[in-house]
Formats: sequence, C-alpha cells, structure tokens
Amino acid sequence: MKIIFLHNYYQIGGGEDFVLENERDILVKNGKVVELVYVDNDSIVGFFSKIRVALGTIFSIKQYYRIKRKLLRSKPSVVHVHNYFPIFSPSIFYSCSKVKCPVVHTLHNYRAVCPSSLLMHDGQINETSILNSSWWAVKSKVYRNSFLGSFILFVMVEFHKFFQTWNNHVDLYIVLTEFSKKKYIEAGWPENKICIKPNFIEDPFFGVTSVPKKGGYALYVGRLSEEKGLSLLLSAWEQVDASLKIIGDGPLKEQLESNVTKGVEYLGRKDKEDVFELVRNADFILMPSTWYEGFPMVLVEAFACGTPAVVSRLGSMEEIVEDGLTGLHFEPGNLDDLANKAQWMIEHPEETRRMGESSRQEYLDKYTPEKNYEMLMDIYQQAIAEAKVK
Repeated sequence: MKIIFLHNYYQIGGGEDFVLENERDILVKNGKVVELVYVDNDSIVGFFSKIRVALGTIFSIKQYYRIKRKLLRSKPSVVHVHNYFPIFSPSIFYSCSKVKCPVVHTLHNYRAVCPSSLLMHDGQINETSILNSSWWAVKSKVYRNSFLGSFILFVMVEFHKFFQTWNNHVDLYIVLTEFSKKKYIEAGWPENKICIKPNFIEDPFFGVTSVPKKGGYALYVGRLSEEKGLSLLLSAWEQVDASLKIIGDGPLKEQLESNVTKGVEYLGRKDKEDVFELVRNADFILMPSTWYEGFPMVLVEAFACGTPAVVSRLGSMEEIVEDGLTGLHFEPGNLDDLANKAQWMIEHPEETRRMGESSRQEYLDKYTPEKNYEMLMDIYQQAIAEAKVK
C-alpha cells in the first residue's frame, strides 16, 4: 500500500506535526510506502506573498492543480490530509475527488466549522458557528484580531459548508475523541464518515505495568496562554502546599518569569527528552484548560509514564481522564476546586500512585503503536471501499 500524506506546516511546530510523524513511522515500520507532500508557512514572506496565500485560503487553484498532477503521477492507494490551512486550502480534497483517489482527513481542531478553530473567543466557549453562520467571528476579529483575516476564514467556512465539500469530497474523517465527533455531527457533518482514533506514542517502558518515579512535584507542560488556564493555575497554587514545575513558551511567558507564587518554578522550554523525564517523575500533571482540547500529546505521554492527571471537567479531557481512576476532574475555571483537587493528590500519595498505575494500564490498552496501526489500517481500508462506491 502506498500512502501520500498532505500537510501544511505552521511556522511554530505543534501536536499535529508530531502525530503525523508518529503515523508515518508506524506505517513505514510495517512495510507501507509513505510519501510526505507538504507546504510550509515559512514560505510566506513579504506583503504580496501574504496576499496571495490569503486569497488562496478559500480555494487555491494553484494547489488544486499541483496535487491533482501529483496524484496522477504517483497513484497512491489513499491520501491522508492532516492540515490544509492556509496554503493548501480545501481545494486539495477536490483534487482527490477529481482523480477518484480515496482521501482521509484528520480533524485536529474545529477550523472547518469555526474561524477561531477553537470554538472559543475572549476566554469563553463559543459554539455559535456549529449551528449558525460564523459571521459573528468577523465582527469579533477572532483571527489574530484582524478583520480581514477573520473575514477570509468566514468565507472559507461558509463556502465549503454551502458547496457540501465535507459531505461529498472526503471519504472518511479521523477525530481524536467521542466529544469531537459529537461536535462535528452537531455541525451537520456525516456521522457515518467520522471515525475515532486517539493519539499514541511508542512505549518507553517496553510493556511493564508499573513505572518507578521520584515524585515530589506536580507538572504543567504546554503553551503559556490564557485558554490553557495558566493564570487560573497560578492563582490556585497560592492555596497549594507543594512544588509546581512549569514547562512551555507563549504569550504569558513574562508573567511566569516574574511570578513569585510560592512553590512555582518556571523551567522555560525544554527538549523532548527532558520533558519526558519530568513527566515520568511527576506525581501528577495538570491541565486546567478553559477551551475544548483535542487530544493533548502530554496526556498520552503522562499515561505512558504512569502519571495521573488533574484536568478541567471539559470536552475531551473529561472523556480521556476517568475521574478517580486515572486522575481527577475539577470544575472549569474554579480555582478553589482546582486547588482542592491538587492538594488532595498531594495528601493521598497511595491513591495517587494507584491512579498512576491505572493510567499506565490505560496506555497499554489504548494508546500503543500496535493498537493505533490496526485502527489506522482499518480506516484506510474503509476509505478505499467508500471511494469505490462513489
């Protein structure tokens, strides 16, 4: 089987890139031929380049013909699209449809239904675009506080909604959780085309059921931004008697660097190996997000390391972390509840350790490469079958 991956890299790498690389690795390891065709936002340089990309965001004629020619030459068994924004544009799905090539698309966020991509604005969940027009996003300037940028995304969303792109030109979708699937179905997407496949990582401990750890601290790993609940976490930690280590970069970096909350240590950015060791040895990780997370890779890493999580009772996080078994939930935005749950984990080390063991078992049951490979191949075969009956 030959698979072509199509991907638009952002200027700053993220979880989508990591997922793509993981999937490519397990496919190649199992003897599949994988070709990555990509574009990179680093190529958007200068005013006129930005204008050209902006105009092509809705439907890029250039990328339509480029991908069509590529598919006719390479004749892949299936195409797998991770990110098309902003350079590829949804025109690449029409390329696949034109040459009758099966296509699978992983929905990492909500960009196709909402210009904000997060179903969030001004720190609040906003699902207006799911059932109604996304014109509100233009007036609110949800994309980088830009009226023009928000307008272009509004047109992209509504254009492809009107022309039924998502119903007619993609064979199967991959979402990461049941929660994400429900949101897309609410937005009118075809339920029978949406498959659930979580993220995964290689097993760092070769199948063992219990992972030794040093402990002595809680850990936050992620983007330093408001929707991640970082300000909430810092306020809550004033009530917690324990060490908190924070790893990451983002808009709130200066706030972290000047933070004087007792017990909080900002470690800045760390490489992958250092992050992994810190996750492995933490008593628990914290995810106080105020928006609908997709499937954060740090959660998979934590489970693989036997590290439980304290998370907002919100969206996919509520689904992934089972309250009382692989971690604890707290009421979103409630700093007292967050502080209480964190303090409970600290004061009940045996229960926290048992949650860690359950987290490790959860990883072995659901998030290994072997299980993910089986799911991915099933999805590809379904997409091929769907394309044949079009």
